[in-house]
Amino acid sequence: MERARAVAATVVDPELPMLTLADLGVLRDVEVSALGGVVVSITPTYSGCPAMATMRDDLVRTLRSEGFADVEVKIALRPAWTTDWITPAGRAALAGAGISPPGSAPRRDGPVPLSLGPVRRANRCPRCDSGDVELTSEFGSTACKALYRCRACLEPFDHVKEI
Repeated sequence: MERARAVAATVVDPELPMLTLADLGVLRDVEVSALGGVVVSITPTYSGCPAMATMRDDLVRTLRSEGFADVEVKIALRPAWTTDWITPAGRAALAGAGISPPGSAPRRDGPVPLSLGPVRRANRCPRCDSGDVELTSEFGSTACKALYRCRACLEPFDHVKEI
């Protein structure tokens, strides 16, 4: 089982290729049956994530190339993924690639409040570390990222939204 998990943990996210699925926190479980079949569980970063099919295909291809002939990938929806599951190495990789890593995910006990105003996030420019940043667009290069601009160095950058 350790070998199958180690192999699965090398698969990178198709939208954030500086992160493995393990560092992103979407790789939830890897089991090996007595007959050698591998079952991998992954959790989407948000409902309708378009990268899930590619993640599944990449996991199957990678595990099969390492000798695991029988591979199944399951989608685990509970508990829901949170940005808190991104590992410290994953956060460092995001920052190293010029993407602002998320802060702590909001804690809610009950319904999610609807707010139509701008989202306030405490983030810093991944290039110059300035906190003087402004939201340019709530949607960046993917739906799970927002686009910001640093007022100090004037560089645009993505920020992974806290979920």
